[in-house]
Amino acid sequence: MVEDQVISTPVPLFSVIIAVYNDWIELDACLHSLAQQVQGPSFEVIVVDDGSIEAAPEVICRWVRCLPLSIVRQPHAGISAARNRGTQISRGSVLLFTDADCRTQPGCLAALAAATTDALQHNCFQLHLVGDCSTRVGRAEELRLRTFQAHMLQPDGRIRYLNTAGFAIRRTRVNVEEGLFDPVAWRAEDTLLLANLIQEGELPLFVANATIVHTIPLSLIECLRKDVRSAYLEGRTYDLISAKGIRIRMSHRERVIILWCAWKASGQPSIGRSGWFILTVRQALQRIVSFAFGFLRIRPRARISADVP
Repeated sequence: MVEDQVISTPVPLFSVIIAVYNDWIELDACLHSLAQQVQGPSFEVIVVDDGSIEAAPEVICRWVRCLPLSIVRQPHAGISAARNRGTQISRGSVLLFTDADCRTQPGCLAALAAATTDALQHNCFQLHLVGDCSTRVGRAEELRLRTFQAHMLQPDGRIRYLNTAGFAIRRTRVNVEEGLFDPVAWRAEDTLLLANLIQEGELPLFVANATIVHTIPLSLIECLRKDVRSAYLEGRTYDLISAKGIRIRMSHRERVIILWCAWKASGQPSIGRSGWFILTVRQALQRIVSFAFGFLRIRPRARISADVP
């Protein structure tokens, strides 16, 4: 295990930054996928333990024998603060953010390296995310990612979408000391970052052949519980985005279009109609909970305003 250690090896092309909170089992598979990169460029892996109940187990620490891995631990401060900590100790020319429950596919880093070399005019890169179709929840996630990425892809190859399950940015574009993410945002921090990029006239370039599989180790019930909690935590973040005057959330018409495209795609045997129904239930629950929490946040403000003479 390496903690805040100064390394004198050559500067790698990529710093792969992974924030972790109690998901060591998923991280083990993630690190395994990084070790399997075919003809990949130089990279380092920085795991930031955001105050997990237990420190990194031996099954994780052993990866230092075959990966340029650093593990740092901090008090629980949220995913944004954890990623900022990883950014501060990184050395790579390009910062690549992913999650513990993600698997980089063979050749992913090589494809991303080619994109960063060929597209020097771009500073940000959104990797191609897919779902794990081995489970019902995973098939719904594949359906969501497939239709959403297709809908948000722009004619010039950029994408109006940012998901830190697979997002890269050049180091020169980042204020390393201040960090890339707003620590106030405990959820939807990637959406807030996208809003900041849009405000500055920039969108990520979509790298279709750099693929990351997003696995979901939760049951459907556990996913629904997480959706409720996420909708609550995202409220403050979306308030920050609204203050910028930037429209990030889709209109009702766009949501209907995406659901219709998802319905057509769910006819494929690899996904099935059950994936569409799970996706629809999760999306509907998130919207209902988000609206309810938003109403509760606004209502006290309205009452205070009414009491002011």
